[in-house]
Amino acid sequence: MNDLAIELKGIDKKFGLVHANKAIDLRVRKGTIHGIIGENGAGKSTLMSILYGFYQADEGDIFVGGRKIEIKDPNAAITAGIGMVHQHFMLVENFTVLENVMLGAEDSQILNAGIAKARQELKRLEHEYELEVDPDAIIEELPVGLQQRVEILKALYRGAEILILDEPTGVLTPAEADHLFRILEQLKDQGKTILLITHKLREIMAVTDEVSVMRRGEMVATRTTAETSVEELAELMVGRRVLLHVEKGPASPGDVLLSVENLTVRDSRGVDMVKDVSFHVRAGEIVGIAGVAGNGQSELLQAVSGIRRAVRGKVWLDGAPVDVTGKDPSDLRHRGLAHVPEDRQHMGLVLKFDESENSILGYHDDPKYLNGLFLNIEAIRQDAAAKIEKYDIRPPNPRLKTANFSGGNQQKIVLAREMERDPKVLIIGQPTRGVDVGAIEFIHKRIIEMRDAGKAVLLVSVELDEIRSLSDRVLVMFDGRIVGERSPDTGEGELGLLMAGVEDGQEAAQ
Repeated sequence: MNDLAIELKGIDKKFGLVHANKAIDLRVRKGTIHGIIGENGAGKSTLMSILYGFYQADEGDIFVGGRKIEIKDPNAAITAGIGMVHQHFMLVENFTVLENVMLGAEDSQILNAGIAKARQELKRLEHEYELEVDPDAIIEELPVGLQQRVEILKALYRGAEILILDEPTGVLTPAEADHLFRILEQLKDQGKTILLITHKLREIMAVTDEVSVMRRGEMVATRTTAETSVEELAELMVGRRVLLHVEKGPASPGDVLLSVENLTVRDSRGVDMVKDVSFHVRAGEIVGIAGVAGNGQSELLQAVSGIRRAVRGKVWLDGAPVDVTGKDPSDLRHRGLAHVPEDRQHMGLVLKFDESENSILGYHDDPKYLNGLFLNIEAIRQDAAAKIEKYDIRPPNPRLKTANFSGGNQQKIVLAREMERDPKVLIIGQPTRGVDVGAIEFIHKRIIEMRDAGKAVLLVSVELDEIRSLSDRVLVMFDGRIVGERSPDTGEGELGLLMAGVEDGQEAAQ
């Protein structure tokens, strides 16, 4: 028993009628990376939130280092040597890195000597764990990969021996994810214990020592990673065999439904993020845009969907011009363009609204949702319930606040809303970010079905495997420009060079 960092016995938690954790037992060995996987809504994050003190279990016991303890709040967890890096970062955006790391630890012994001592300790941690980041940088000016490093530094600064990471690669590029895994291996080598919550099975296979599988609130299996497979884990998660590759026939492209010509878009700083971009998408095809995050893909989608003004250029939707210097996404929705934004929480949903309210967001003026001048609440809830059943959104409650759904189920709420409008053109940013393997299979099938029904689909994803699996044509963006068009059969190496700005052995002009 002395080799156990954590042992959970009979952890049970209910939220009203939702039984989130059902008598969970879990044992995690010291100095290992232990994966926790399961479908969205399986109870993973609830279990880890209990371990970190955000929630208290209705029943059950927690042992840390062989000692039974009560974790009534995050301060108690920190005192017990437990740190947590959340899927959505808990940082003050207009504070510096150093200020964020110090925040909440002002009374600790390390700060008695003042800020200079804190800075010195932060630099030591950065160097020891290869987590270099400018202590004086403002958080909102840092890319998400560096913001995540700050979250890890915060936990280490507070003396964490056990580190919980909730979907840590959901906002990272492949290169950033690889660097994170090197950091986790280094932390393990120095005796730290890592609990990794993720839906990405290949990451589990690459970095963990053991993996526990949850399904519908229960712990159904624990496996030694070296002795299992992606296929077995997927089946344990979902309770059935899962198709892990996309099955699709050849495309039958028709007329051009979306055309973009010489589009240039600036961000809020006045920097050109999209530079003279031209492309088209035909009915019955999926065009994927590959690229490292931050190379203009987000701004491109926002401009084409009417959320962001373009500086210049032309866009046509089903042969009719779009005013790219204005901002009227509602007009585009009525003309048959549906948009699944990359950032579901800030641009796709109002988290304080009920699920049913979010299920009609942007389409609330549809006569079927109205009763005279007023919303027909019963019709809206019935419509939401149908979408919940079709898209397997959990928990199946149209009246639940959207903030209370897991990230993957929030994503399915947005996808159901946009896909069920039967649009001519569907623009999707990061369709499966934070989504489990069973839901990924479902979402991919729906995207293929829409293509086969004659819709034009424009897809942006940082998951290169997803781009190659779904797309009929692949465009590669670098530094705001389309630097190449390739077949989805093109090797990762060639696509990776294009994503890095190297074309035909030459660096792309910047």
